[in-house]
Amino acid sequence: MSRSVERSRPLARPIFVLVVVSVLVTAVISFAVTFSGPPPFEPPRSLTGIARALRGERPPFGFGGDRAMPPPGDGFRHGPAPLRRERLATPPGPRPDERADDEAAARLAATLRVPAADVRAFTQPGRSEGEAFSGDWTFGWRQDGGWWVVRSQQPPWLTRWHVRTLLALLAAILLLSIPGWWLARALTRPLRQLAAAADRAGTGAPLPELPGGSREIRDLARAVSTMHARLASHAEARTAMLAGIAHDLGTPLARLAFRVEALPEAARAKAAADIEEMRAMIGATLVFARDDAAATLMVRLDLASLIDSLVYDLKDIGAAVESTGGPRAIVRGDSGALRRLFANLVENAMRYGERATIGWTVDDGRVTVTIDDVGPGIDPALAERLFQPFVRGDPSRNRMTGGTGLGLAIVRTIATAHGGAVTLGNGATGAQARVVLPLSA
Repeated sequence: MSRSVERSRPLARPIFVLVVVSVLVTAVISFAVTFSGPPPFEPPRSLTGIARALRGERPPFGFGGDRAMPPPGDGFRHGPAPLRRERLATPPGPRPDERADDEAAARLAATLRVPAADVRAFTQPGRSEGEAFSGDWTFGWRQDGGWWVVRSQQPPWLTRWHVRTLLALLAAILLLSIPGWWLARALTRPLRQLAAAADRAGTGAPLPELPGGSREIRDLARAVSTMHARLASHAEARTAMLAGIAHDLGTPLARLAFRVEALPEAARAKAAADIEEMRAMIGATLVFARDDAAATLMVRLDLASLIDSLVYDLKDIGAAVESTGGPRAIVRGDSGALRRLFANLVENAMRYGERATIGWTVDDGRVTVTIDDVGPGIDPALAERLFQPFVRGDPSRNRMTGGTGLGLAIVRTIATAHGGAVTLGNGATGAQARVVLPLSA
């Protein structure tokens, strides 16, 4: 956390600023759209204007609220749309919401100065106000053997005013989404880096450099660093206690070995075998504790060359191990620890599966090493438990199979210290161990 001395700002400040700016921009756009003109609607029409429309006349602009000059568009910022007449061969009829209005027909006949029989009027009940009509209405005038008809026209569902409003709001959303996305990425980037650092740092692995950022991010990074230090301290104390117990057990075992010499031959042989097994377990425990507590020297190395060298040495002493090869893989780690990791897995495969086959692939910044045997495989439900100390694949602890139950525990400790992982499963021919390590940048 070398950048912890930099001045940090609270995370709430940029969020608050973005919210305020978003509200202001939205308010300004809404104000501009609202006051650029009222939405189109069908205003009340005067009887005089209806009569002029039936005659086909064009009254002066704004006469009686009815403009006969056709505007360009749907009426937005241009007033109401003009009344349009149509020619029918038969008398017009009412539309669904309209009813015959004899009083309106009589007034229209008087305005047109024609007999009442030559006029038809249909209006929406309750929508007429004296000489003005709103809502749905239909007026007809018989002339020259046909009928001139004028109907109320409602604005379309999506008018120019609506389109302009929607486009303005869409522009506001796009305008605000750019800084919003940038701010969201900026705020979450340190969190992603912190999560990746915490994921890479196991109990035995060093903690990478934690990211800086806002005050809250720095507080979280400080808490993660403190937690990692506490876990590491706890693991060191546990390892030291384990090493001390294993060391102290050597003295009573030596006394037991001296006393069994007085036993009969048959009993002495069995007791000596048990004591040797206990000594092997204590020795393995001490090695495990030393490896767990020792600081690992990380250097760049070619993992492919390391595995090839290990396979060559094992085959030189007659081990049943083969390598399928793989691409060049540069990792950062301790060559001795990694060699012991793969040696333990290969020996485990040969112990329970007769022979071992090792290979590796490189993909997405990682190298995956697989060790397969030709044995009966393992129970998937017990795969994870086998990594615990002193847990063996052979529960009978038969001396013929050897081992103390610490091999896989050592393997996982080394893999974790290198920022990797190891799992057990079943492959095509038997059990399969899979080791994943990050490639060196």
